[in-house]
Amino acid sequence: MELRRVVVTGLGAMTPIGNTAQEYWDNLLKGVSGAAPITLFDTEKHKTKFACEVKGFNPTDFIDRKDARKMDRFVQFAMATSTEAVEDAALDPEKVDVDRVGVIWGAGIGGIGIFEEEVSKYATGDGTPKINPFFIPKMIIDISAGWISMKYGFRGPNFSTVSACASSTNAIIDAFNYIRLNKADVMVTGGSEAAITPCGIGGFNAMKALSERNDSPETASRPFDAERDGFVMGEGSAAIILEEYEHAKARGAKIYCEIVGGGMSADAHHLTAPHPEGLGAKNVMINALNDAEMDFSEVDYINVHGTSTPLGDLAETAAIKQVFGEHAYDLNISSTKSMTGHLLGAAGAIEAAACIKSIETQTVPPTINHFTDDERFDEKLNFTFNKPQEREINVALSNTFGFGGHNASVIFKKIK
Repeated sequence: MELRRVVVTGLGAMTPIGNTAQEYWDNLLKGVSGAAPITLFDTEKHKTKFACEVKGFNPTDFIDRKDARKMDRFVQFAMATSTEAVEDAALDPEKVDVDRVGVIWGAGIGGIGIFEEEVSKYATGDGTPKINPFFIPKMIIDISAGWISMKYGFRGPNFSTVSACASSTNAIIDAFNYIRLNKADVMVTGGSEAAITPCGIGGFNAMKALSERNDSPETASRPFDAERDGFVMGEGSAAIILEEYEHAKARGAKIYCEIVGGGMSADAHHLTAPHPEGLGAKNVMINALNDAEMDFSEVDYINVHGTSTPLGDLAETAAIKQVFGEHAYDLNISSTKSMTGHLLGAAGAIEAAACIKSIETQTVPPTINHFTDDERFDEKLNFTFNKPQEREINVALSNTFGFGGHNASVIFKKIK
């Protein structure tokens, strides 16, 4: 069968450096760091005392107060960004076939906040299970997709994807496939996460994954820098409206770009560490390029997973050189996690949004916080350190890799 073309017609974002898609993008180009001391809980006994929190978020700006009380923070983020994206796409439920509009949403952890709250109350009480009646529906990962569909009456495919830090990229790929296989005309997709909690920070501290640069939070996320010491936790969400090309044209929708391919792979190597030679990362980029029927030489920009961990940055860079060969030196590479921190299951969504905006504006956002060269990286690679770079961007690729060896890559292309 002939696959249908799929385009991007709407964006929404709620991030540590901006509470709309445009504010997020503007601050990426300014090199703003979202890292600061944690305000969501008392960090006195924690090794890491900072994170990239969303600032100034009021859920009742987007959600009825009564409904907001039934949602964990990660769901509230999803509702905020999906509202912005639907409005940006001018997607009127009364003017489209809602049976052909679906929602696929990603999260890696889900309602850890409500989980901690309820378990703590039970553990410190008299043993009586006085559990919040909304405990389960606030906690489960799929509930964001359910809430979004109920708000708009979208009755198409509806589910959530879970693959750790690759979750929302997997959601985008699934949404893309449903449209091009003619199982839907429009999909609301993306991801959200809100894991800046005592157990969220404590758990990643216990496995020594987080930076402990408490004296300088704003410079702690430093991908590819010789002194990187771990990632910085982030929270937030991004929503993307994907739409069949002819459907979008027929209703006069604004089109940002086209989504042309997605790839997935497994490291099959280690619980948390990447394959040392970047084998899974290499395979996932090749799979995405093959899916797009695209030559590696057509890619202009890669928004890398680039978490600022000692092993992960090296493995991904090794994979890029294996896939792109000499063309790797013509690419722009950047890690926007240097500004947003690592949003775990929502990372793929906000980084896909950055790729989409990079194509729209023909500008590569920077990798900030580069202070010291690491001699293990090829100095000829362009990591777009510290300042954005204007260049022709016809194709942008976004990488996300998760614990368990889950890898997902997605490719966006300038519309022609």
